[in-house]
Amino acid sequence: RGRPQQTIMTTEHIRNFCIIAHIDHGKSTLADRFLELTRTVEPRQMRAQLLDAMDLERERGITIKLTPVRMEYAPGSRESGVGGRGADRGDAKAASPTPNTQHPTPNTLNLVDTPGHVDFSYEVSRSLTAVEGAILLVDATQGIQAQTLANLELARAAQLVIIPVVNKIDVPGADVEGTHRELAALLGVPETDVLRVSAKTGAGVPELLDALIHRIPPPRDSSAEPFRGLIFDSIFEAYRGVIVYVRVVSGTLAKQASITFAGSGADATALEVGTLRPQPVPQEVLTAGEIGYVATGVRESTRARVGDTLLRKADRGTVTPVPGYQKPQPNVYVGIYPDSNTSFPELREALERLQLSDASLTAEPEQSPALGQGYRCGFLGLLHVDIVRERLRREFSAETTLTVPSVAYTVALRGRVGAAPNVRVIRSAADFPDPSAIVEIREPWVEVRIVARTVDVGAVYQLLSQRGGSPPHTENLGSHHLALVSELPLREVIADFHDTLKAVTSGYGSFSTRPLGDRPVDLLKVTMLVNHEPVEALSLLVPAAAAEAEGRRVVEKLKNVIPRHLFTIPLQAAVGGKILARETVP
Repeated sequence: RGRPQQTIMTTEHIRNFCIIAHIDHGKSTLADRFLELTRTVEPRQMRAQLLDAMDLERERGITIKLTPVRMEYAPGSRESGVGGRGADRGDAKAASPTPNTQHPTPNTLNLVDTPGHVDFSYEVSRSLTAVEGAILLVDATQGIQAQTLANLELARAAQLVIIPVVNKIDVPGADVEGTHRELAALLGVPETDVLRVSAKTGAGVPELLDALIHRIPPPRDSSAEPFRGLIFDSIFEAYRGVIVYVRVVSGTLAKQASITFAGSGADATALEVGTLRPQPVPQEVLTAGEIGYVATGVRESTRARVGDTLLRKADRGTVTPVPGYQKPQPNVYVGIYPDSNTSFPELREALERLQLSDASLTAEPEQSPALGQGYRCGFLGLLHVDIVRERLRREFSAETTLTVPSVAYTVALRGRVGAAPNVRVIRSAADFPDPSAIVEIREPWVEVRIVARTVDVGAVYQLLSQRGGSPPHTENLGSHHLALVSELPLREVIADFHDTLKAVTSGYGSFSTRPLGDRPVDLLKVTMLVNHEPVEALSLLVPAAAAEAEGRRVVEKLKNVIPRHLFTIPLQAAVGGKILARETVP
């Protein structure tokens, strides 16, 4: 952290933008080049994936959290073509820009680095509301992918200026020309508007920075209006409490000002305000159009929520808050339980803190007869589940047990004669009501958009048919790729759909999803009996057509897991009083 700075500027020289792309298309590497060219980070402090601060991000090579950073840059303030990693060429000065006195006016560039995996799309949607433009990055070796299209739709909905960029032009065998044409056709722009870069070597990156300044409009000058700050992310520190990341929509906010959260009504003091470069740099004032942080001192994490509006305390009730974010709809529900019942308070606190930095995570207390007190948590996908479990272990030393992932079913139950049915939401077999009282059960469906090579279309058709998908319709994305759009039950997508798609397309296929609402399903509860006693923790909710196969699969697994005893142990899968499958532990 540096000393406090006071920057007087107009919004005319501010540019707010983000980078959106499919996973592994080079977003973090391009951000590294930006940091080098703008001299935001000293060469001796530079490292690959600098903005990916979490160990998990660096280990897995993916971006999990959005990360804002502020840079200063003047168009033309470098020699054309300079900008690769100095370490790659053995020259520590290779990445340093060369000043040009013909362009003395610096511009403030606020970059928000975003994830690329579909499970973290809520991070992307929040980033888009804080900026005026987006770089749409496409890997020349892979072409347009599913998340490219999904992120493009989000950017268009946010009415952002989109700069199309083809990356990895230095890789041998990359289809640069074909990807260039496909990207121009996708956006409906002249091919001359599509830029080409190599984020690894730095080729074309200075020209991209110049294009950012010329194409992306500055924020609206609203410094004379009352202060409003949109909270798009937050973290917790032991000494300074909740620290919120804000986009200043209007007005100014000075250090030590009295502030309030419009949604929760909590009052606080702006203990410190500043920008991220990428480390926190305190300032005296945050002004309209800037992206920065505010240390609030708030200790209760529930009072500072993402999507809320930060206001001056004196303006409460007189200033309209900024429209917040639509709550994400979880796709997968998993029970999380502490390894010991005495650790439940620590798990509760850990989940509350984690929800500050992961707004798409939901958690509701629940009780299991087998596992004790825990939480029924909602996630956007299975990778999201894996990341949260690992963060709980690493950041909060919380060892947990997870239940089988499931989706949420809506059940209509018979009420009194002449009354409308009662509606309940069930997320596990333990919640399943008496079958005789059920009028209808509905399950969530999603639209699945798969991007694959033309040679893999037959395998993708077969996969969709096996999963009960509707006949897909296709969209041409160029001479080598197609998008196939089908409708599937969400339960068929959350388990192993991603791995199976990668297998049948030799790793080239990708997909994104969009919720379609609920549709009727014939659902049964398969009860697992161990030594003739029902074990609710092992029971399943499955479609009627798959009940016998699922029951047989589970009892066969249990036979291999349960150790031998001095007596035989029957394992049974039953629906009501009917036994569907049986195995015996000898």
